[in-house]
Amino acid sequence: MAFWDNLFGKKPPGQGKPQLSVQQRVSALKHLPPFLKMVWKTNPRMAFINVVLRLFRAAVPLAVLYVGQLIIDEVVRLSQTNDKLLGYLFTLIAIEFGLAVLSDFLNRGIALIDGLLGDLFANQSSIRLMEHAAELDLDQFEDSAFYDKLERARRQTLSRTILMSQVLGQMQDILTMIFLAAGLIAFYPWLLLLLLIAVLPAFLGESHFNERSYSLVHGWTPERRELDYLRQTGASDDTAKEVKIFGLSGFLVDRFRTLSSQFYKDNEKLAIRRAGWGSVFAALGSAGYYGAYVYLLIQTVQGQVSLGQLTFLSGSFMRLRGLLESVLNRFTSVAEGALYLQDFFDFFELQPRIRRQASAPSFPKPIRHGFTFENVGFQYRNSEKWALRHLNFTLHAGEKLALVGENGAGKTTMVKLLSRLYDPTEGRILLDGIDLREYDPADLRREIGVIFQDFVRFQMSAGTNIAIGRIEEKENQPRIQTSAQQSLADTVIAKLPEGYDQVIGRRFNKGVDLSGGEWQKIALGRAYMRDAQLLILDEPTAALDARAEHEVFQRFAELTKGKTAVLISHRFSTVRMADRILVIENGQFVEMGSHEELIAKGTRYAELFRLQAKGYL
Repeated sequence: MAFWDNLFGKKPPGQGKPQLSVQQRVSALKHLPPFLKMVWKTNPRMAFINVVLRLFRAAVPLAVLYVGQLIIDEVVRLSQTNDKLLGYLFTLIAIEFGLAVLSDFLNRGIALIDGLLGDLFANQSSIRLMEHAAELDLDQFEDSAFYDKLERARRQTLSRTILMSQVLGQMQDILTMIFLAAGLIAFYPWLLLLLLIAVLPAFLGESHFNERSYSLVHGWTPERRELDYLRQTGASDDTAKEVKIFGLSGFLVDRFRTLSSQFYKDNEKLAIRRAGWGSVFAALGSAGYYGAYVYLLIQTVQGQVSLGQLTFLSGSFMRLRGLLESVLNRFTSVAEGALYLQDFFDFFELQPRIRRQASAPSFPKPIRHGFTFENVGFQYRNSEKWALRHLNFTLHAGEKLALVGENGAGKTTMVKLLSRLYDPTEGRILLDGIDLREYDPADLRREIGVIFQDFVRFQMSAGTNIAIGRIEEKENQPRIQTSAQQSLADTVIAKLPEGYDQVIGRRFNKGVDLSGGEWQKIALGRAYMRDAQLLILDEPTAALDARAEHEVFQRFAELTKGKTAVLISHRFSTVRMADRILVIENGQFVEMGSHEELIAKGTRYAELFRLQAKGYL
């Protein structure tokens, strides 16, 4: 491709964009068979009808040209012989009219089925993407390279319906070309060679520019994600307060303008060069066609071919030229689509490391001994710093354990290890003497209820927001209502116009937003809904007032009777209710004991307790 690089401009647009060879583009076509198999499985009956319609449509152009030849030759014969019998001529005209009607019917049928099949395929692809994403590990979602793959796969879910139509259209056009080429070969085979010479430069040019276009879009994936983030942040109910208070609009707009302008400039350069060279190559194709046309005219004047044959041959050549250009150009588009399709399949090739083992033991019901941390350490991906290190302790069955430490000490990370959202980098965690890695992750998580401080505010009905704690019970209204009463969320829901059916959040029409404290009561309802053996609350009352907090923890004490519980809180009035308190600092064990024991020791916990107590004096 060095010649084309020198001809069109050596430096590709954008920065750090991957350059793809012809071999790589051709290699990407290997994804088309599994892609077409996916399309077929979407709706076999509809896919079969589509193929049959396209087969008939592929033969129509040749039939129309041939009937046109017969009509013109018949008109010439009638004009030369003064024959008054027009029945054969009208029959030919009726046949041509019927072919025109049939062609329109086939086109509309193909378009209809393409649209319906494309919608079904897009829906099923989106479902498959969501299902696969749900199987992947949490730390994969925390990796920017993974997010680039996810973003590209998500974009391909909708645009692959276009590729489906392109591939099927390509097959249809190739069949039409075969029919038309057979007609040309019967008269002047060398016309096909002239056609290839005229069209080939345009194909190479389009191939080159499609490569550059893919490189530009692929290389800009992180920046495009940032553009989406800036667009959302600059105009969202979640960020409106901070944007206004801190005057961030100008900053966000400037950053968006800078990135979008750079992408526009890179794309503009590519588009201008593509349009310019495309015009040159189109002129070459037209020159080839008119050269052949002049030759056929001379042959007609000399009596070598009839007027009808001239119409047939020139029409076949023109259609072949258009089809060949379309097929070659669409080939580069299909190859480009296959490159994007590779992104789609690459995402599905990602596999979770945390998965069920074939011989997974049954989860203990009830838990008898508890969870034991044996020299547990954890590092986040692409980080040299240990988030946790050298943790050795036991969370006994039925015990209430409080985790205390400054922000960033590793408390939430420990919770994620307990619920096996992560696996330890070193050491192991045992549940009743068996490594957590041996249990089925799904079984484990069903028996663990976690409410994080940064819980998700689902833009759904109030009842569904609570039912999320045990979503398979979403139709169990008595259980939802009981959970709401236990978490005090019933007082919030009672104020909503549509009660448990009220959509909360401002994203959708007629949605009602809640305060931070009200949202927190809804989230706590999920913990009661869960009814799990291990309950973990990460700063569960941070947005509640003192009275509500006191009542919540009274009910929490009742909820956790006979259960194992882990509580993360910065409020020592809350921490005191725990059986034991674990203090961690910089990811390492500092001390452990009851409130009274740790106060009596006068070490780190006592220091933190006195510092907080001073704030109330």
